[in-house]
Order: sequence, then structure tokens, then C-alpha cells
Amino acid sequence: MTLPILLFAAGLGTRMGALTADRPKPLIPVAGKPLIDHALDVATTAQTGTKVVNLHYKGQIIRDHLAGQNILFSDESDKLRETGGGLRHALPLLGASPVLTMNTDAVWKGPNPVTHLLNAWDDKMEALLLIVATENAHGHPGKGDFDIDGDGRLQRASGAIYTGVQIIQTEALQDIAERAFSMNMVWDQIAARGGLYGALYGGQWCDVGQPESIPIAEAMLHV
Repeated sequence: MTLPILLFAAGLGTRMGALTADRPKPLIPVAGKPLIDHALDVATTAQTGTKVVNLHYKGQIIRDHLAGQNILFSDESDKLRETGGGLRHALPLLGASPVLTMNTDAVWKGPNPVTHLLNAWDDKMEALLLIVATENAHGHPGKGDFDIDGDGRLQRASGAIYTGVQIIQTEALQDIAERAFSMNMVWDQIAARGGLYGALYGGQWCDVGQPESIPIAEAMLHV
């Protein structure tokens, strides 16, 4: 199955402090390569369809970095719409439903996470989130996000951690009145209908959302 993918790259990156003074967070290097290039390598290897990157903070620098790579850009320079609003804003470029979305502030070691998610997808699902057990998560300062039941459905709990990769039926976005909103609002509505599922990733994942996570990510990649 081939799906279009949105790579989230519009955030302000405030937790990165001085590292984002002259560049957006997706261009911070980890193991010698910008974070967004790590994400694009995963998407390309998984043979995803149309690739869209959303832009806000220092977006022109990202455009320049990705020039010539057959990537479309969803411009949010007028207003930062958060994850849910950003996805809805990008739908004219993504086209079909369902779609993949992927954060650009993480690195992976192990099987291709997008391929793993695609293999787990079933059309009965409204959304399928890639989660990881806490023992396979690195650089992540928070608690877990979800528990998964025997049928693969997710409920809010402090168990497994959401990795920033999902497949979602985009019709679920249309009932939200706000222009800027988090995917969490959408997931809660989907979960109430019994349509929120999870797929557990067996490899290693590192959240690179803060400076101290960079050496942790590099150590994980090089072990």
C-alpha cells in the first residue's frame, strides 16, 4: 500500500534553545545529518507516495535545503496551526485518505517504522498510531501516552509512548471548528468511537526534542 505522507516541520523548536536561533529544528544535525533527512530517508525507503512538508518557523531555510527533491510544501507562515490544523491545511496537497503523518524530531534504529505501520493498517481503523514500549524509548522526558488492548485499540494511559508516526482517515478532521488544534483532540474523538488503534514498534526510538537528547540519539544510532 502506498500512502501520501505529511512531515511536520513547522514547529518553533523552543525546547531546543539556542540551537534554533539560526535554523529550524528539523535542520539540527544528529549523527552528521539533519533531523528532517533522517525522517525523509525512512519515508523514501518505505516507498511512500506524495511527500509534503509543512512550514512556519524559518520555512525558507527548509525549502532551500529540500530544493530539487520532489517535495511539496504546505505553507503555514501566516499562522501556526498545530498538528491537527496543520494536517487539515495540507490535505489539498496530500489528496487521498488515509494519509501518513510523521514528526521530524526523532531517529530510529531497527525495522522501518513506516513500513511496519503500513503492514499493520486495516481499513476498519480510523487511526493507527505507532507506539513504542518505554524500555525501547530514549531521550523522552515525559510519561507514556497509551495502553493497548487485546484488539489493538488504544486508550489514554501512562503505558507505551507515541512515536510521532500515524495513519489516519482524514474525514475525522472535518468536525473540528478551530483553525489551530492538536491531533490529541482528534484522537480523543476517534477513541470514543472505538476507532483508535496502535501498532507496537519493536526497534529503538529516540525523541530529539531537546539539546540533551542529541548525544543520546547519536549513541543509540552507533551502538
